[in-house]
Amino acid sequence: MCCLKPVLHILPIFLVIWSCAGFIITFIIAVERRDVVPFIPFISDTGTTPPESCVFGLMINISAFLGAFTIYVRYKILQTLNEANPLVKSCINWLAFLCGLLACLGMCIVANFQETALRVVHDIGALLAFGMGTVYLIFQAVISFKMLPLCNDRWAFGFRAFIAALSIIVFFPMIACYFVSGESKFKWDPMDKGYSSHVTSAFCEWIVAFCFNFFFLTYIKEFQKFTLRIKTELHPDFQNDVLTPILS
Repeated sequence: MCCLKPVLHILPIFLVIWSCAGFIITFIIAVERRDVVPFIPFISDTGTTPPESCVFGLMINISAFLGAFTIYVRYKILQTLNEANPLVKSCINWLAFLCGLLACLGMCIVANFQETALRVVHDIGALLAFGMGTVYLIFQAVISFKMLPLCNDRWAFGFRAFIAALSIIVFFPMIACYFVSGESKFKWDPMDKGYSSHVTSAFCEWIVAFCFNFFFLTYIKEFQKFTLRIKTELHPDFQNDVLTPILS
């Protein structure tokens, strides 16, 4: 049996540090190579051209895996708490878990399908990541409210509600301005048509991305209170198959 109590709370910390590092490193490389303009490019624009695309793909894929694992741990914690105190319907916890996994899937799509290669697939992945990610934050804010003060305190709920509300507020302008800008390119000039819409959409995208990261930081205190045990058992039939040749 494997026990992960001493390190479980490090998971959201490492997730946030790794994700932010992925955004910042690829941004620095892209700007240094002059592949994008330094004033608010889209996140995926900074990871489209090699070599930054290689770094972006690697780091975002790992972030997606860490995010999925963190979301799973959160799901199991809520499931355990709800068995003793059924304050939230199990279907709500499960739907939140599903939305979180879909958001992580969207991240993988964005990381592996650059917009210059398959733009439609890339955009679907981005919509999945940001859309399902925002829905996940909403679900978790509602769950946090319903489970007060069993699972978290009011400060944690207030911060989660604020992050979820901010994500909703900037999500829709991000999508609308993206389509209004009309043109997709890496190097924008302030005199270009649709420039203001592009900047607005990119700015909103960065806000939503960091909202997701900051939201996971609220899990640190809760993860310290729980132990995740992974138990492995040998099936009797397999055990007999293994022992029979040895005994004969």
